[in-house]
Amino acid sequence: MKIGNLRSRLKRPRISVFRSNKHIYVQIIDDVNHHTLLSSSSSSKKTSNLKITKTKMARKIGMILGEKAKQIGIYKLVFDRNGYLYHGRIKALAEGLRQTGLIF
Repeated sequence: MKIGNLRSRLKRPRISVFRSNKHIYVQIIDDVNHHTLLSSSSSSKKTSNLKITKTKMARKIGMILGEKAKQIGIYKLVFDRNGYLYHGRIKALAEGLRQTGLIF
């Protein structure tokens, strides 16, 4: 790992993404203190009853998590896509996060 990447990861919380065949799970993690600050998923009670496509659901989850992050004062993050290609649901999630004003 490059030194520049290490410094930016220590200053910024990390967005970790896990995607299954049905759902998408997102966490904002503080790697310095090893704590999960926020999380959101498509399997939560708030979003599981919505009848929309998985890609639109990923964008909605990104917007929900972005609003939560702004409420606690997080604006700059590091995006960890966990090896998933940047297209489809992962791209829609990132666009939802950016739409709320988060920078990564």
